[in-house]
Amino acid sequence: MRYCGVRGGGAHHAGTTTTTYPPPTPTCTSSSRARLRRAPPMPHPPLVAARLCRRLLPSSRRVFPRAMASSFTTAPAAAQQAGGVAATARAEEYEEVLGRLSSLISQKVRAHTGNRGNQWELLERYIQILELEEPIARMKVIHVAGTKGKGSTCTFTESILRSCGFRTGLFTSPHLMDVRERFRLDGVDISEEKFLKYFRWCWNKLQEKTDDDIPMPPYFRFIALLAFKIFSAEQVDVALLEVGLGGKFDATNVVKEPVVCGISSLGYDHMEILGNTLGEIAGEKAGIFKKGVSAYTAPQPEEAMVSLKKRASELGISLQVADPLKPHHLKDQHLGLQGEHQYINAGLAVALASTWLEKQGHVDRMPLNHTDPLPDEFIKGLSSASLQGRAQIVPDSQVVFQCYQGGQKSTIFHGAVSNFWQISQDSSVQLHVCERSYAIASTSSGYFNSKWIAL
Repeated sequence: MRYCGVRGGGAHHAGTTTTTYPPPTPTCTSSSRARLRRAPPMPHPPLVAARLCRRLLPSSRRVFPRAMASSFTTAPAAAQQAGGVAATARAEEYEEVLGRLSSLISQKVRAHTGNRGNQWELLERYIQILELEEPIARMKVIHVAGTKGKGSTCTFTESILRSCGFRTGLFTSPHLMDVRERFRLDGVDISEEKFLKYFRWCWNKLQEKTDDDIPMPPYFRFIALLAFKIFSAEQVDVALLEVGLGGKFDATNVVKEPVVCGISSLGYDHMEILGNTLGEIAGEKAGIFKKGVSAYTAPQPEEAMVSLKKRASELGISLQVADPLKPHHLKDQHLGLQGEHQYINAGLAVALASTWLEKQGHVDRMPLNHTDPLPDEFIKGLSSASLQGRAQIVPDSQVVFQCYQGGQKSTIFHGAVSNFWQISQDSSVQLHVCERSYAIASTSSGYFNSKWIAL
């Protein structure tokens, strides 16, 4: 078994560049060699990526870039068996769509002024072009910002409301292997057929109306607009939106009247854009607060809490702190997402889901109080929630790392993948790079002095 660490911290935005760092030079000592049973030689890069893809994703969600096609010699035959020429044509169309999406990625540095709200008015123009003003206004949105846990919070909330019988739409970022992971309908990634249909509609509309004065939107703005189109066309009962970066100037913040807003745990992130202090960062995240809209937050450091309360006071709204869940709230069932920190995210999710139910007139489905066990639908949603790459355990019989510590043998894989490589658009290749990095790192005695996660 291997431990797949938390997905890369921020969304992949246009106007950003991803900096990667080479793995550390091995400094293997005789003692570390004695403790380590070396892994077998690493296979060819695409084969590693393919194997990890098989472990991480169902077959319906595997997509490999064109550059790797030569390594998968059986792919054409498999396509013929699955659906013949039509399936091959659709696969080629899907690759073409991914290429068009990639063309929207800018090479500007992350701190470019475009990420600080410049040309914000263009978002309104895009919405007009796509005829999304009314659909967005009608949408019953739960909007979540934060540094850590906002994707998990959205996932828990979506799973709760789906278990209560509502049709859900979930927009999160980044994706791990396939861009369709960002758009979930009723807990399942949007189908390739629907994705292509809505992509074509949005792309063609924008291509007709954009010019030098109104350029095509950058990557993240486009996929946020695509999410609004998908959720409105699919007539979801509730749309859960995870902020990509910050809050105030994020593309998801075009929603003027969400049902409820939430702030997950805050810390230092994207400081070149959001500010150098927790107070400044919290102020940017609080940009999603709206007058007359209920707001909740996970427990925060004092400096961040002061900033959040200040913004809430300016808008005349109350900011309530959502307490972390305890095992007895779940009748001792396990959360669907692993890790003690998820009890914080689950507590915020319960508050958001409860408020949404209350505002929609479903008071009978809400928890009775904060001390008793949660309703069965809430427990079912929390225990069945899933999201690839969040503290995910991935079985793999082909690649195993073993070490001996304190007389016990442990099969291990270091969790902090983002310390070395950020999974990005080229995730199939990056997964291979991650695996190679940790194969090298695992031979270093210095890494056995750090905290390893034993499975």
